[in-house]
Amino acid sequence: MLLSDRVQILSPSVTIAISSLARDLKAQGKDILSFAAGEPDFATPRGIKDEAIKAINDGFTQYTAVAGIPELLEAIAIKLKRDNNLSYAPSDIIVSNGAKQSLFNLFQATLNPEDEVIIPAPYWVTYPELVKYAGAVPVSIDTNERSGFKITADQLQEAITPKTKMLILTTPSNPTGSVYSHKELEALAEVLKGTDIIVASDEMYEKLVYGVEFVASASISEDMYQRTVTINGLSKSVAMTGWRFGYLATPNKALIGAMNKLQSQSTSNINSITQKAAIPALLGKVDTEIESMRQAFESRATEVVALFNDLDGLSVLKPQGAFYLFVNIKDISNDSMQFCEDLLKSTGVAVVPGIGFGSEGYFRFSFATDMITIREGVRRIEKFLRQKRTTIL
Repeated sequence: MLLSDRVQILSPSVTIAISSLARDLKAQGKDILSFAAGEPDFATPRGIKDEAIKAINDGFTQYTAVAGIPELLEAIAIKLKRDNNLSYAPSDIIVSNGAKQSLFNLFQATLNPEDEVIIPAPYWVTYPELVKYAGAVPVSIDTNERSGFKITADQLQEAITPKTKMLILTTPSNPTGSVYSHKELEALAEVLKGTDIIVASDEMYEKLVYGVEFVASASISEDMYQRTVTINGLSKSVAMTGWRFGYLATPNKALIGAMNKLQSQSTSNINSITQKAAIPALLGKVDTEIESMRQAFESRATEVVALFNDLDGLSVLKPQGAFYLFVNIKDISNDSMQFCEDLLKSTGVAVVPGIGFGSEGYFRFSFATDMITIREGVRRIEKFLRQKRTTIL
């Protein structure tokens, strides 16, 4: 057999499947509107680009320390203290090629065969695949609109077994936009007391919240601080997706050492230019631009939620963060993959099937694009729904 068992365990990405179909149709001359992308439609702020240009002109193009240059690690520590009231030494932090590599490093460094990882659903498509690749077992907990797509303490308690090694928390959530409150995190933290369960807290959309307060999981208590690995980056809130900048922080020296060793034998340091460019963003020098993007996303969210909730057969909760809607189509279809394929072929609108996020009967709609395009996309979806009802009748 040519391929390894571990790579054959991985499932194809439904996001990529829909995106590939959209590209094929576009190549055929079809008018395609894509709402599948998970990246801001804004340019990287000028202050970051200027720092990158300076780094290039200064010849900062050589290898760096695996975990990141000292001034970058110091800037992350300052950011975590300023924004989240979390005290990490620079040596508690590793910078990686996006938060996806941070998660990969964490899972490879901690998970063994048969370990169980609790993942609230809907979840980001990559979580269970990386868990499986590490040889462990993903255990999903279903949520829905009634709980605001968040797990409860009772659900967490019921899911824990002697094999549970980790809980993945995502706040704000991709794909639902849900944000855990301080009280909700306290309740989960109480369940975890007395266990050795690691909390992987993915906080990538931290800066994009609407009408609620963001609370870092590790800030809840000393116990949560010790068990939590905080994962973050600059891709979403600072429009730096292509720069590939993610990081994680933990006070666990043995774990940091293991992940540093793993990264040293895989990718080594992230590119030197991105490291320099990230520093002004972490130190708050582009906060005005970040707030401008946040306000734009919040305005779009308000309008597009109203547009979708006016459509017969569809419903959606207003997100508390990120830039996605998780649209309920259960009154129309319980095959989200087929629904999204039909929608794309019929109307040229690309959205992502909910099944890829572990929740059937939904699709994810990204509003990280301009309102003219969003309105046209919703108009096409409304037309598709009318055609579908006519066919049924």
